[in-house]
Order: sequence, then structure tokens, then C-alpha cells
Amino acid sequence: MAETEKLRIDKYLWAIRVFKTRSLATDACKAGRVKLKGQNIKPSAVVKVGDIYQISKGIERKVIEVIDFSYNRTDAKIAVTKYKDLTPVEETHAFKSVFQAPTLKRDRGAGRPTKKDRRETDDLLDSFWQEED
Repeated sequence: MAETEKLRIDKYLWAIRVFKTRSLATDACKAGRVKLKGQNIKPSAVVKVGDIYQISKGIERKVIEVIDFSYNRTDAKIAVTKYKDLTPVEETHAFKSVFQAPTLKRDRGAGRPTKKDRRETDDLLDSFWQEED
């Protein structure tokens, strides 16, 4: 594509694989979940190198800086080279912990847990939430 051609934010977010479809990226922009310098932007906003965008996608929050343009959707290895992830560490751990927390399931008909079972469950959960050194 020509260098003078402008790249829309919805197309860019789709191309770098932040959103699965371009229409999802467009809807996110219209709903105010994509921001530039704290301001909501339209899906037709032009992307510039060095811009920093805040993106909310469900409970996930991302902060990305544009490094290079990507006009077409490519594989994930190439897509991650087109932007720099500036998401704070606290945000990434919060997202990770929600989905990787251990889920405890008891067998059907096992009855109520005993005090010993409860203590073991609490110890397991406490060890997961503590910081690793």
C-alpha cells in the first residue's frame, strides 16, 4: 500500500490481533473502550507512530504504543512486533490471576468438607495468592 495511505484505528487493532474481527474493533471504539490520551476516539481515527492507546476488552486492560503500521492481519509472531505493550504489571497479574486461580471441585456425593479438608483448601488458595520469590 502507498505510504500516503492512512490507517484507521479499528483496522490497526484488528491487524495486530487485539480484536478477533474488525467489526469488534469498530464496536469497541464506538463504545468508548479505546482511548488516546484519555479521550474516546472514533473508529476512523488515523493511527500515528508513537501514539499510546488504552484498550479495555472485557476485564482485560491494555496499554499499547504504536511502533509500526500493519495494514493486513498477519500471524501473531509478526503482529507483536508492530506495537509495544506498556500495560502496568499490576494489570497483567490481575487479569492472569482471575483465569489461572485454582478451581476446587468436590466429587458428587462426597458430602460436606471436614475441618481438615477446609484447612487444606485454604492453604492451597493462600499459597496461590502469595507472591513468589
